[in-house]
Amino acid sequence: MAFVAPPPNLSKERIQLGEGTTFLPGKKDPSIQHLIDQVVSNGYVILERLYTPAEVELAKSELARLEASESSGPAARGGRNPFEGLSTKRMYCLQDKSRAFDSFAIHPTVMALNDYFLQPHYLLNTYQSVIIEPGEEEQRMHTDDGLIPLPRPRPLMGIGAMVSLDDFTATNGATTLIPGSHRWNDEREPRREEMVSAIMPAGSMVYFLNTVWHSGGANISGAPRRSLNIQYCQPWIRSFENMTVATGWEDLDSLPPKLLSLLGFSTHSFMGSVDGRAPRTGVELRKKRLIEWALREHEKGTF
Repeated sequence: MAFVAPPPNLSKERIQLGEGTTFLPGKKDPSIQHLIDQVVSNGYVILERLYTPAEVELAKSELARLEASESSGPAARGGRNPFEGLSTKRMYCLQDKSRAFDSFAIHPTVMALNDYFLQPHYLLNTYQSVIIEPGEEEQRMHTDDGLIPLPRPRPLMGIGAMVSLDDFTATNGATTLIPGSHRWNDEREPRREEMVSAIMPAGSMVYFLNTVWHSGGANISGAPRRSLNIQYCQPWIRSFENMTVATGWEDLDSLPPKLLSLLGFSTHSFMGSVDGRAPRTGVELRKKRLIEWALREHEKGTF
């Protein structure tokens, strides 16, 4: 791969939304102009019945299967802190667990929206299930770029999306958002009474800029609320070199701990985690899986 020159300064082309968000507009598909307009105005849009009942049922059956597996991670059996939700189950890295989830992350309508709001070669930032159990309380209000200490108005870092595998209702923990909060400055504090529930049928998505204030809702119903959390980020939110892949995994313990941390085998809050775990733990799990795969292939006579 040859290195190419950085693109020219495009700052003059930026769009500023109120005092909260700026972004470089990308390719615009005229067929989704009405959806773009809603995102620009409210910070989010609800895409009803985006996925087929068959896709939804397959995803739910796969979640049930995976929940019983040790490889699904510690959060699959219950939240580990109030932010995750102590009565909320999460399974991270869904793209690594089943091909049943592939279509949810690459739906053409979602890609067309991303093509406009994000820059080319944007990335999948996180892909997890969120199952809010009965009795769960409201999640703390937050923005998904809250860990990035840049003042508003700030560049759009990414997009969040919640896919409803069950109907989202006002009582079962539907995601709540504050319309227009992507336009706020840093002085504007969110209030719970400003939140609006993303009520939508199963197979739908609420798509939102990550400068929007939102939270998971309280589940006062008698059934769990199953969903997928898909987040995308700008292509420049990563190191020039992919250090965690470029560094051999044979003997990571021989590296100085500080160097290991600098190479990306570290986390900043939950950023940089692997399947909800520390990246060093994730490497050992994958090494074990590779050994098991090699033994199976050897038994089949593949090599």
